[in-house]
Amino acid sequence: MNQQLAGYAPTPVAARMENHGRAMLKVAMASGQDLFARTGSMVAYEGFIQYEPNPPAIRQIASQWVTGEGTPLMKCAGDGLLYLADYGADVVVINLNNDALSVNGTNLLAFDAHLQWGVERVKGLAKFAGQGLWNVQISGTGWVALTSRGTPIVVDCGRGEDETYVDPDALVAWSPALKVKGKRSFKASALIGRGSGEAYQMAFSGSGIVVVQPSEDSTDRLRVQG
Repeated sequence: MNQQLAGYAPTPVAARMENHGRAMLKVAMASGQDLFARTGSMVAYEGFIQYEPNPPAIRQIASQWVTGEGTPLMKCAGDGLLYLADYGADVVVINLNNDALSVNGTNLLAFDAHLQWGVERVKGLAKFAGQGLWNVQISGTGWVALTSRGTPIVVDCGRGEDETYVDPDALVAWSPALKVKGKRSFKASALIGRGSGEAYQMAFSGSGIVVVQPSEDSTDRLRVQG
């Protein structure tokens, strides 16, 4: 291999999911270890891997889940190495250990198929955001990969008694155990946020983390019919 390209070659497998650079996810696939991944996110693979768009498990759990690109998830199965990406967004890999995470649907790249998951409305925000926001809650022990429009910040809400405020359009994920409420901020609307995030924020309190991206992307939020 040309020495100038050698630094970009695949590295030995060290985990089920890991980063290959900033914006690509490498998944070690094996029989019986199926994966749910964002539809259209596959950029390359080695070995024998099959893909099933809109499998029954997704239709049953997220029958009303709609995004601008159609079916939100595909099922991946087989043996080999699978590479996923989402238009150059940063990839964040999380290994859940009998834990749970609530994820903005547009920031969900992939997760182990054996994890428990479902689409849920974000409580306490509907009166501020019209029909409200819907997230994907994932729990159990296994791997999850998220995307972020730029390098995210992870805020530990358990460090103090003050609430943590986030623009909904910049929110990536949070611990479901956190208390969430909406907060109007008319005076600050001209100074922070853009679009629908200007007039209100999400306030988090309790023990847990909040993942925030340096981008207020409101063009492709997780939406639900009705």
